[in-house]
Amino acid sequence: MASEPIATPSSRPSRGRLLQILGVGFGIAVAVGNTIAAGIVRTPGDIARHLPNVWLFLGVWVGAAIYALLSAAQLAELGAAIPRSGGQYNYSRQALGEYAGFIVGWSDWLSTCGTCAAVGIVIGEYSRYLLPVLSSHVSVKAIAVFVIVLFAALQFRSLHAGRLIQNISSLLKCLAFFAVVAACFFYGKGAAPSSASSALVIPAGWQLFAGLVFGLQATIYTFDGWDGVIYFGDEVEDPARDVPRSIFGSVLSILAIYLLLNAAVVWVLPMNEIAGNNFALGSAAQRVFGTYGDTVIRSVMVLSLLSSLNALHLMGTRVLYAMARGGLFFRSVTVVNKGGTPWLALLLSAGVGVLFAVFEFQRVIAMLAFFFVTNYTLSFVSLFILRWREPGLARPYKAWGYPWTTGAALAGSVLFLLGAIRDDWKNSWLTLVALAASYPLYLGLKWAAQRTARLAA
Repeated sequence: MASEPIATPSSRPSRGRLLQILGVGFGIAVAVGNTIAAGIVRTPGDIARHLPNVWLFLGVWVGAAIYALLSAAQLAELGAAIPRSGGQYNYSRQALGEYAGFIVGWSDWLSTCGTCAAVGIVIGEYSRYLLPVLSSHVSVKAIAVFVIVLFAALQFRSLHAGRLIQNISSLLKCLAFFAVVAACFFYGKGAAPSSASSALVIPAGWQLFAGLVFGLQATIYTFDGWDGVIYFGDEVEDPARDVPRSIFGSVLSILAIYLLLNAAVVWVLPMNEIAGNNFALGSAAQRVFGTYGDTVIRSVMVLSLLSSLNALHLMGTRVLYAMARGGLFFRSVTVVNKGGTPWLALLLSAGVGVLFAVFEFQRVIAMLAFFFVTNYTLSFVSLFILRWREPGLARPYKAWGYPWTTGAALAGSVLFLLGAIRDDWKNSWLTLVALAASYPLYLGLKWAAQRTARLAA
């Protein structure tokens, strides 16, 4: 069956096992928790600087949602047909082989750990602002390390604990954002065009095209994470039904929240006050809540980021566990405790997150961001290959519009990568070099894993 683990020496069970207890609610909660984080604060100002028009501004968010929906159809098919915990690693490995699987898994794991560090650092910065007593006694890095370790400890005991924290924190996050949106619409005056806002020049021709490309890049990055449920395939009660429902429910939920937040911002603020503003949501809140606006938004963001941190721990742990189960990392990492937590994978993931937070590997994190869409690209290619090579594979859900929607999602991913190379060559070429250098690492880890397995046999 497709849902069974890959048959390798490293897949032998020890003590506990992954628990099949997750449903659609958790699938949406982990996606919302992972996706809606600090990006929604900074991104609106960057987009408005390039596209200072309300309809263009909102249009690129819809454009990113269309790309996400096209992609969702493809990953829903793969997730239902190959329901294994570990995310896109499983699809690339089955379709393209061990090395492709390694690239996807390794980059996914490291970028998740790096994102944990970035989230922890932002939590530290906001916490010091909200609690001045911390600013003179505790550093941002210390707070980041503390929250990373704290949420790893909370998840250590059982999957039940991780699920409960995720469900509650994502629900509170959504309620907090909806409260802010409601306050903006009920108490905001509405942003009538002003002389300052009318002075903004709406780009045309090539500048308009470049602005749309930038806007789509920024929004697609901000949307990334809607596929959270595919990291828990072994743990979903009914993957044939729940994986597709979770994926589409996640995309639509995230789209609704993003559109409402941005609509609230443009309702309260004119475009000239949004353009280039790295804290536009906070500025809108100050108009509504007065001097307490900044505190309100930062408090909401801390809650949002804590939910994201919990989701990142859950997801990164499953990627490393899956690679170890597939013989591409040390067998001991497949150990699962009685509560259903791959505890050693959790400790390693949290440890790497702490290292990122302490040493601030910004360049590495920026490089690994390039891999987000690369992994999607390989997944779409995998769908084509598996349809051709394994026509008998059970597919409880089939991507609507195949092969056209798959081709469109693949083309969008390739164009996105070309745009990233053009706009961020400083980091992109280093990413391509790291990709080439990953092969010796793949051989070394595979050899070490096999040797450890032989010694333990």
